[in-house]
Amino acid sequence: MSWTLSQRAQKLTSSAIREILKVTERPEVISFAGGLPSPETFPVERLRAKAAEVLTNDASPALQYGPTEGYLKLREWIAERYSSGSVRIDPQNVLVTTGSQQGLDLLGKTLIDSGSRVLVETPTYLGALQAFSLFEPQFVSVASDEDGLVPAALTPNVTEGARFLYVLPNFQNPTGRRMPLARRQELAKIAKQSGLLLLEDDPYGALSYSGDALPTLLSMLPDQVVHMGSFSKVLAPGLRVGYLIAPQAVHRKLVQAKQAADLHTPSFTQRIVYETVKDGFLDTHIPTIRALYGERCKVMLDALKENFPAGVTWNEPQGGMFIWVQLPPGVDSFKLLDHAIAQHVAFVPGGPFFANEPQLNTLRLSFVTVPPEKIKRGVAILGKLLRESIATARVA
Repeated sequence: MSWTLSQRAQKLTSSAIREILKVTERPEVISFAGGLPSPETFPVERLRAKAAEVLTNDASPALQYGPTEGYLKLREWIAERYSSGSVRIDPQNVLVTTGSQQGLDLLGKTLIDSGSRVLVETPTYLGALQAFSLFEPQFVSVASDEDGLVPAALTPNVTEGARFLYVLPNFQNPTGRRMPLARRQELAKIAKQSGLLLLEDDPYGALSYSGDALPTLLSMLPDQVVHMGSFSKVLAPGLRVGYLIAPQAVHRKLVQAKQAADLHTPSFTQRIVYETVKDGFLDTHIPTIRALYGERCKVMLDALKENFPAGVTWNEPQGGMFIWVQLPPGVDSFKLLDHAIAQHVAFVPGGPFFANEPQLNTLRLSFVTVPPEKIKRGVAILGKLLRESIATARVA
């Protein structure tokens, strides 16, 4: 039989990362590919105990349909966590989502028409490009450097008519960059002057290795920022609990879009999350994640210095899960990946993270799920392959 697919469906493509992850399921593969939290950080015993408590004390509502906006106690907890002396977040502005990826989909549905101008960093999160592309925007790449997005690039010609700017200020996926305070302030000022809506995606903000934090864009411009967060990186991604904090006019439409999508995020997992975090658990749990990730990041950085040839450069992230690598001109990371997989090592080529004009001589390494000895072994293999690739590129 044959079916007629919608034009939208015909344009769908698979995530480059998800396709690579199929290869990494083989036990012999050292994978620097997936942006997956380390299972060593999952608080299994606490989650097991809280799930049992929910089923013992709150079974009926936990297993029943719930409000689209989300479990009120969890929304109140989120609102309180993001409130500060100058800015108070109302729980009515919080929407619990089925993972932060659903938030991107809902924002695409509510904010993008075919041909709408959408501003993104260079490079940016592949999952956002996938989610937004379904609604056929015109992506506009905004210049970025080692400190993230360059606010000065947001000229009136760039911002005029744009539906929003999508930005990851903290330990960005894929580059690991963090936007300094001065740039955040400048970006908020430009957005206020131009009326530009900011989508602040912040799944990694808590993962600073030193524990320091910078103010969110939400705290600087609450009436013009949609802030996205998630429990995936600080508890467990399998719970699929994320959230949005949005101005009321946007929030109302997001709720209606979510009603049509899945009615609500599972009541059971929302309650498990709330019971787990309500008494300050994250304040003691997150430092253990930071310590593990910081140690593995250092191991990888040391291995890169020891094994990667001259002409290859990379950043030194102060938090998060990723290192961004720049290869010499002419070295294609997709071709390098083929050779690496043959040697049982995987990474993610950088090209898919660019909305326009992909830079094929880039790649992303994730270190958080790989033990130190495997990091060293995998980087050594990549270093050898890079020397061969650079030599071939020079001959060509």
